[in-house]
Amino acid sequence: MFQRFTIIPAIDLKGGKVVRLVRGAMDSATVYGDDPAAVAYTFAAAGAEVIHVVDLDGAVAGEPRNLEAIRQIRARVGCAIEASGGLRTPESIRQVIAAGADRISIGSAALIDPKLLTEACRMLPGRVLGSLDVRGGRLALKGWVETSEISLDDAISRFREAGIAAITYTDISRDGTQSGVEVEAIAGLAERIGIPVIASGGVARLEDLAALSRAFDRNVVGAVVGRALYEGNFTLAQAIELTRA
Repeated sequence: MFQRFTIIPAIDLKGGKVVRLVRGAMDSATVYGDDPAAVAYTFAAAGAEVIHVVDLDGAVAGEPRNLEAIRQIRARVGCAIEASGGLRTPESIRQVIAAGADRISIGSAALIDPKLLTEACRMLPGRVLGSLDVRGGRLALKGWVETSEISLDDAISRFREAGIAAITYTDISRDGTQSGVEVEAIAGLAERIGIPVIASGGVARLEDLAALSRAFDRNVVGAVVGRALYEGNFTLAQAIELTRA
């Protein structure tokens, strides 16, 4: 799945609009557009290999709530779509795949229902990512509104046993803040667990992405980028060019 370090632009959906949150707080949403498919098209045109689509409403509700937006994105782009948010039953997984997602990312369900994670990996071999959303050293669930008592290592063990393709690691304290990334901590985690890791949260500058890309040989295989793109800190084309230089 990851032959080189991959920049993954994010489209977060709330009420059918493209938004970004600060530290996962739903009442902190900044709206960046009301046409998710148009945003996806600009990312694809700039060279995106995969777009990370988060159904924020679905994450809180426990079932997909923005399937039509995913369908519209699929109709506009040829690159891969990675969907997350509200995937807590086999039916919900089938729904997002039918809507056009190529792969899925599961967080809460993996911790609440390990059997679902195993089934998902069996349904979609090589197309399931695990999501570790961490706040203050603890795992957050259900749209980041609840906290799990499951340890980080136990969650990673569940992901490994199920056969996920990679882990997306989000530092919630940095998500949407453009406060930078802790590259050494992320690379250390990736080396320790032996599973490819995608960094998420805090990217503010091209230098953040350059530093992460240099950790590719340490099992850091990509970065999810959101607010920094929407705020114009740099373009997706610039980010891709930097990491491929």
